[in-house]
Amino acid sequence: MTTVYLIRHSEGFRSLQGEWNTNDSVQLINEKSPLTVYGEKLAEQVASKDEFKNLDTVWCSNYVRSISTAKYFAVNNNLKVNLDDRLRERVQGITSWEELPKDFEERQLTDETFKIGFGENQLEVRKRMEEVLFEIINKYKGKRICIVGHSTAIAFLLKKWCNVEYSKPYTFNGKEFFDGKWNFCETFKLEFDDNNNLVDIINIK
Repeated sequence: MTTVYLIRHSEGFRSLQGEWNTNDSVQLINEKSPLTVYGEKLAEQVASKDEFKNLDTVWCSNYVRSISTAKYFAVNNNLKVNLDDRLRERVQGITSWEELPKDFEERQLTDETFKIGFGENQLEVRKRMEEVLFEIINKYKGKRICIVGHSTAIAFLLKKWCNVEYSKPYTFNGKEFFDGKWNFCETFKLEFDDNNNLVDIINIK
């Protein structure tokens, strides 16, 4: 059995962001956003739980807030942080936040082909997330794997096995395992058999 922890990053700096006079794109600002002071403390607190002892490998996206979260899980297990940009958040495809439709999140979760501008749709995100996930699983068969990423990308990946609806509980094999309300450092523990079939998933609190 291979254990995979899918973990959303801790609280990012955008919650404190004021006026930014910069030529950086919205996408670049999003990628560069660090953790807040609270976000650092929360990541350290969560990573110190007994659940995350004896990890065999730690992976994360190329976003600063993801790397900054993953470092605590790595340090506590005397590991290095491995980075793969296929674990990144869904690219929204906008040049300003005003371009996002009010129902953007719901439409993307409902319609797997919906996207705007140069952004990604649900199918595209799930394809790259699935690709890197199974590359990691095949490399660390029977091991305990930690992957720190982003809520939307993780939700799109979970739709491969689970019933995932907007603002509703998530279910696997007809059983509810998550209330659908994402918090920072939200964690899912997935168990895969030797043939890479998902046999169980729980939400770790």
